[in-house]
Amino acid sequence: MEIILREDIDKLGSRGQVVKVAAGYARNFLLPRRLAVEATEANKKIVEQERQAHLRKEAKLQADAADLGKLLGAVELTIAQKAGENDQLFGSVTAGDIAVALEKQGYSIDRRKVQLDEPIKTLGDFKVALRLHKDVSVDVPVHVVREE
Repeated sequence: MEIILREDIDKLGSRGQVVKVAAGYARNFLLPRRLAVEATEANKKIVEQERQAHLRKEAKLQADAADLGKLLGAVELTIAQKAGENDQLFGSVTAGDIAVALEKQGYSIDRRKVQLDEPIKTLGDFKVALRLHKDVSVDVPVHVVREE
């Protein structure tokens, strides 16, 4: 069965692409979830219009993320935590803590956009990546200092 994808689907195709799939996969999964439509001439025109609108929206989001990235390039965060001997923290600095510190400086960033492999558990200076958009990423210096 030929269908037109309305969303990007891993291992199948990208938005607006015409693909051939098993009838059961289309009927039971893709069509009910509105991830695809049947490949008719009328649907091809509608999906093309949706794709153009999506591209415009995506370009705007990317431009906004790039502007925010330029502003965040000058930001340095200092987070005070209680620490014991050998500069080990009691607890850790997580993506949520970094998002809160950014919010205090006036930047509203979702904690899921903070790319932190594992929580910071020692005092020191770190570079933390913020993924603002799939194509826009910014490194922000984070200084973890001892709380007085």
